[in-house]
Amino acid sequence: MAANEHRGKQRRAARPTPPRPSAAKKQVRHDKRQNVILSIVLAISAVFAGRLVYVQTIAGPALAETATEARSFTSLLVAPRGEILDAGGNVLATSVSTYNLILDLDLVPTYVLKDDEGNVIGRGATALAQQLAPILGLSVNELGARLVGDPGTTQGRKYFVLAREVSAEVRQQVAALKIPGFSDEANNTRTYPNGTVAGPLLGWVNAEGDGTTGIESVYGGLLTGTDGEQTYELGAAGQLIPTGSRSETPAVPGCDIHLTIDLDIQYNAEKVITEAVNKYGAEWGAVVVMDTETGRLLALADSNPYDPADPPTHRLGVDGQMLSPALQASYEPGSTGKVLTVLSALEEGVITPSSVIEDPYRMTIDGQTFRDHTEHPDQLLYPAGVLAESANTGTVNIGNLMSDQTRYEYMQRMGWTTSPGLNMNESSGQLRPPQEWDGRTRFTTMFGQGLAVSLLQNTGVFNTIGNQGMHVDPVLVDGWTCDGAFVPNETSDPVQVVSPESSATMIRMLESVVGDGGTGERAEVEGYRVAGKTGTAQTADGAGGITATTASFVGVAPADDPQITVGVVIYKPTSGFFGGTIAAPVFHDVAAFTLPDLGIAPSGEPADPFPLAPEQDQG
Repeated sequence: MAANEHRGKQRRAARPTPPRPSAAKKQVRHDKRQNVILSIVLAISAVFAGRLVYVQTIAGPALAETATEARSFTSLLVAPRGEILDAGGNVLATSVSTYNLILDLDLVPTYVLKDDEGNVIGRGATALAQQLAPILGLSVNELGARLVGDPGTTQGRKYFVLAREVSAEVRQQVAALKIPGFSDEANNTRTYPNGTVAGPLLGWVNAEGDGTTGIESVYGGLLTGTDGEQTYELGAAGQLIPTGSRSETPAVPGCDIHLTIDLDIQYNAEKVITEAVNKYGAEWGAVVVMDTETGRLLALADSNPYDPADPPTHRLGVDGQMLSPALQASYEPGSTGKVLTVLSALEEGVITPSSVIEDPYRMTIDGQTFRDHTEHPDQLLYPAGVLAESANTGTVNIGNLMSDQTRYEYMQRMGWTTSPGLNMNESSGQLRPPQEWDGRTRFTTMFGQGLAVSLLQNTGVFNTIGNQGMHVDPVLVDGWTCDGAFVPNETSDPVQVVSPESSATMIRMLESVVGDGGTGERAEVEGYRVAGKTGTAQTADGAGGITATTASFVGVAPADDPQITVGVVIYKPTSGFFGGTIAAPVFHDVAAFTLPDLGIAPSGEPADPFPLAPEQDQG
């Protein structure tokens, strides 16, 4: 035991006691740790400081711009299309602002519905559908399903069209709901307040907002405005950031076009010609009403006009399909063309009102046989009688007193070989030069066959006579208003093509046509003297023959002081047939409305027509 104790003491005595570090050494080690930590902190700080400098001074502007771009949205400000107005400022075509309502379906679940006290009473598509359904006129269930969409696809969810072409009032109600991700797109929907009135003349606008035909197309460059845009910043929930950047380039509206058309006169003319076309089973009819002195078109009417809001797009560009026969059609003028032959002879001095003209029922000249429309004994007529009875053979005898070249030059002067100049795709007619006339055509052109003219061209001849021999081109547009300033349309200067004396003589002769026994007596207007001429031309029937007809009447009123010129044509009627029977009454109805509507005073003196035949002088 003693030995064990001795060994234990020996072992304890052999274990050395480690020396305790001094205070100085402890401080050194502590300082080293602090230095290491400080170095690490400084290094990290340097990295962050460098990054901060980089962000603020180098990449900062680019990053800020990127962030702004991510929050910025640009919407189009659609420029309103200009209006089309009649002569009195009545709107014929205008644009109504509508809106497409757009949602981001991915943000619909974040919609929160609260009551007046701020308590949450609904969330997401169900709550939103309950709010939107009465505004949009849809069922809650149907709308709720649409707002959920197809979760299996991302297509169309960011740009979901909730409704199209809604009114500003509906858009305002939807915007007041403060739906996350809601936006709208402005549209300008073209409307025509008067329905079919002047439809073929106005034309229409296609889905892209471009004019397709008529005034909408020809003056599309003026009517079309310049679109603007607005840029703004939206938050993550689709809300407008009040302090965000915002800019706007305003839209510039299109110019307003001022037509010469009188809405009331246009409406009446369309009504009258449509009734006549339907009554007599014709293919189409047209009416022109022109201010005699200025050439301003007060009406350019087609039968059965279409509504530009529901246009006949199926007829566009189809051969043989005219959208406006009043502008585009050409036809043989028939006996209305005799007026130009007699006028030319008067101006050339080869006849006078008292010249005696042979008028057999039938005659053959240069191997060509001609006859009058009604059988009668051979007779002698004055030029007024030739016109009143619409005598073919008598007209040939007058026309044969002039060379073909002379007659052709008068046709040129009176506008039969040129376009009326409206730039509305109007017809220029068909008249070959005299060197191309065959043995029969040189005679048929004397009484309005073997050539074709438009209604505007034919009416222009009578307008020149009523305007004391002064030719004026027709005018359809008075001018346009752009940014509040009216710009008048440039018009051509009048041209004296025949003398006032010859014109006055023709007026007296043409009054005989409308007088008792004349072919145009159905054109008479109570209280007003009328001078005009009937026309009935043979027309190709589409089966290789010429059994169809074109009926027409053109005249001026009041004859003692012409203020209006009215042209009427009815193409291929299946009954009635003659100009005096079906076209003259249309002239009457149009003139009887137009004269008092314009405030034109009735005639003060009775007519003093020329005698029709020598026996009237003897009697």
